[in-house]
Amino acid sequence: MQSLVEPGSQAEQVGRLLLAVAIVLFLPALPFGNYLIYPFVILTTWFHEMGHGLTALALGQEFVRLMIFANGSGVAESMVSSDASVFTRAAIAAGGPLAPSFVGAGLIMTSAHPRLWRPMLWAVAGAILVSVIIYVRSVVGYAVLPSVGAVLAAIAWRARAEFVRFTLQFIGILAAMSMISDFDYLFTEVAVIDGNRILSDTGQIEAALALPHWIWATLLLLTSATMVGASLKYALNERRVQAREPKRPANVLQFKRKR
Repeated sequence: MQSLVEPGSQAEQVGRLLLAVAIVLFLPALPFGNYLIYPFVILTTWFHEMGHGLTALALGQEFVRLMIFANGSGVAESMVSSDASVFTRAAIAAGGPLAPSFVGAGLIMTSAHPRLWRPMLWAVAGAILVSVIIYVRSVVGYAVLPSVGAVLAAIAWRARAEFVRFTLQFIGILAAMSMISDFDYLFTEVAVIDGNRILSDTGQIEAALALPHWIWATLLLLTSATMVGASLKYALNERRVQAREPKRPANVLQFKRKR
C-alpha cells in the first residue's frame, strides 16, 4: 500500500511533531499516564535547575548543588559573591525559566539534521549522568535521572534512526511546553519549595532590577515563545526538508519516461 505521506517531506515532519505534542498533552490523562511521564517531568526540572547553575558558572559564580523533589519542584544552589552586580543575580534567576525552552528549541532544530540525531542524544544522556555525579544531591534526583540517562543512551546506541529522531522531538516539545506548566509559578512572587517560602525566579529578578515580577514573567514567556517558534520554523522549512533523490553509483544508467 502506497504511503499517503512522502518520507522526509514537510508533511511527515509536521506529523511527527504533532504526535509528540499529543503525547505530551494527553499521556497524563491516560491510566498510569502520570507514572509514565513522571521521569520526563523530572527531566524538565533538571533542565530548569541546570539552567540556573550553568548560568552562575558562566558568570563566574559557583554552582554548589541541585536538588529535585518528588513533586517535580527543584532548587539549584549557587554561591554568588557579595560584590556581584544586580544584573548577574537577575541573569542567574532568568537562566532557569529560559533553559527548558532553549534546550527544547535546540533539540527540535537538531531533529532536522540526521547526522546529529545520535550525537545529540548521546550528549543529553552524558550531561545527565555527569551532573548526577557532580551536582545532584537529592534522593529523587539519584533515583530518576540515572535511569533517564541510561534509557536515552540505549536509544542513541541501538534504536532505529526514526525512533532516535522522535525521541529528540518528544524531549524537545516536552521541554518547550514546560513553560506552560510553569505559568502560575512565573507569575508568583513567592513560592513554596520543599516546605520553604522563597522568592520565585521572577521574584528574584524583581528584587534585583526593581520592575514588577509579572513584567519579567511576560518577557520570559515571550522570549521562550520566540525561541520555540523559530526552531519550529527552521525544522519545518519546506526547502530544507524536501526529500532528495538518492545518489546512484556512477555506473548506473537512469532512464526517464515522459508522460
